[in-house]
Amino acid sequence: MTKQSFYKQKLLSRSAMIFLLSGAIGFNANAQRDTTKKQSIDITSSYKPVLRNAVKINFSGSQLAADTSRPVLAYTIPAQNLFYAYQPISLKPLALEADTNLYLGGRHYIKAGFGSYSTPYVKAGLSFGDGRTSLFNLTGKYIGSKGDIKNQDYSQMNVTAAGSYFGKKNEVYAGASYSQDNYYLYGYDHAVYDFKRDEIRQQFQDITITGGAKNSVKTGTGISYNPNLELNFFTNKNKISETTIKVNLPVEKIINENITAQLEAKGDFSHYSTTGIIANNTKFSNNLISVSPAILYHAPRVYFTGGISPTWNNGKWEFLPNVHAEAQLQENVFMLQAGWVGRFTKNTYRNLTTANPYLLRADTQLNTKEIEYYGGLKATLGKHFNVNAKAGWVSFDQFPIFINDTATDSKGFLVKHEPTMNSLRVHGDISYINQDKFTLNAGITFNGYTGMNVNRKAWNTLPMEATASLRWFAFKHLLIKSDLWLFGGGNAITKGNSSRGFSGGTDLSAGAEYKINKQFSAWLDVNNILNDKYERWHNYQVYGLNLVGGILIHF
Repeated sequence: MTKQSFYKQKLLSRSAMIFLLSGAIGFNANAQRDTTKKQSIDITSSYKPVLRNAVKINFSGSQLAADTSRPVLAYTIPAQNLFYAYQPISLKPLALEADTNLYLGGRHYIKAGFGSYSTPYVKAGLSFGDGRTSLFNLTGKYIGSKGDIKNQDYSQMNVTAAGSYFGKKNEVYAGASYSQDNYYLYGYDHAVYDFKRDEIRQQFQDITITGGAKNSVKTGTGISYNPNLELNFFTNKNKISETTIKVNLPVEKIINENITAQLEAKGDFSHYSTTGIIANNTKFSNNLISVSPAILYHAPRVYFTGGISPTWNNGKWEFLPNVHAEAQLQENVFMLQAGWVGRFTKNTYRNLTTANPYLLRADTQLNTKEIEYYGGLKATLGKHFNVNAKAGWVSFDQFPIFINDTATDSKGFLVKHEPTMNSLRVHGDISYINQDKFTLNAGITFNGYTGMNVNRKAWNTLPMEATASLRWFAFKHLLIKSDLWLFGGGNAITKGNSSRGFSGGTDLSAGAEYKINKQFSAWLDVNNILNDKYERWHNYQVYGLNLVGGILIHF
């Protein structure tokens, strides 16, 4: 045996002995272990498994487009009261007529009565349609009186029909009316003249047809439109006829919540002619065309309108401003107002006879241009009072002045135009409104006419005019109402081209309406309570104290 083999055999023998000895020791230890305890194996390792982050698609948010279709809400609502703007009443040569129905909820009604001065009164109304898809209203009215003075009579009759069709986004509307008013030129010297009734009768017939279409919902571009057309046929006893066509094309575009753009194009075309007047018949046209762009700015405390109105007055180009603003100094309390505005008043025969029904025929027509610079203050005092005060300087071109026809019997009026004149105009009004239970409005206007060249004075104009109106629901079934009109005296021209001052007048009216049940009500109007037989127009005395009463039926 070699030496190397000897050492290998010795090493194997030692390894076998160590293995056998280890097994014996392990067996002995296992025999002595407490087998009642659970066995566990603890593994300690520095390796920790980690899940790799999943790859995801990330979406980046884009900015939302601004909503430009929001309506402009440039108004405020006074607390606990309804704010109605003051509206002056129309001037009439007769006693003030007040007529307000107590609303009973019926769609059809008849109001009839009779009074002093042999005054019959009838008013009726019918309403059809559901109010959502269609609506049609038919109304009619007649009143007439006979005065103490010979031929101091008048009558008024009117019938009006109006209807609308409501689509999803648009409304189409149309209307027609017929009226006939009879007046008599009784302002002559009855001791000298004696006219037949047909010779002095002023019989005005007025036929008007209107129509148009407007969008009830703004378009996607924020545009509102309301094109409309009016046809008018006006005559005086088949001797004077006047035809008028009016076209109006207004468009409005909301740019954003503060700015609105407006554009309005108007055309007013009239033709006047006379017949049956020997060797002196008259024919002429009177046309007004205007285009009025404007920008309106609304903010919580500021309202501003800036625009112009180029106008063609019978072919002559005129520039009219339209700039006015209101600024609120204190929320719901004080507001300043100022403006530079211009307008044209079209002196058609129809418009002039509305102011003075004793007007004779015209040989020409000149429209009045008016430019006004004004400033003022509006205020809300407490919860119920609203005050408005304004002063302005007004310049006129071709101002119409009514004068008696002193070359004949002075019973009629002629129109003379003052080429240029001015007026310092001061106006104020106040209102007290307590919900719909009590309403009181009052206003006063002063006019100081100066700068006349052709006429010595502003004949038959009023230097001061005041009005007031009261509506009071004393209790659930009773409405009490009252109206007041008073004016300061002016000047009139008499024979010999001399001047005569005329006194002012006061016309106080009152009335009541009592609801008997759901269908019937009783009413009474008392006019000219102070029995002031004033003359608004020289030689034309109005009625004194008069009463009219009757019944109102709803069905």
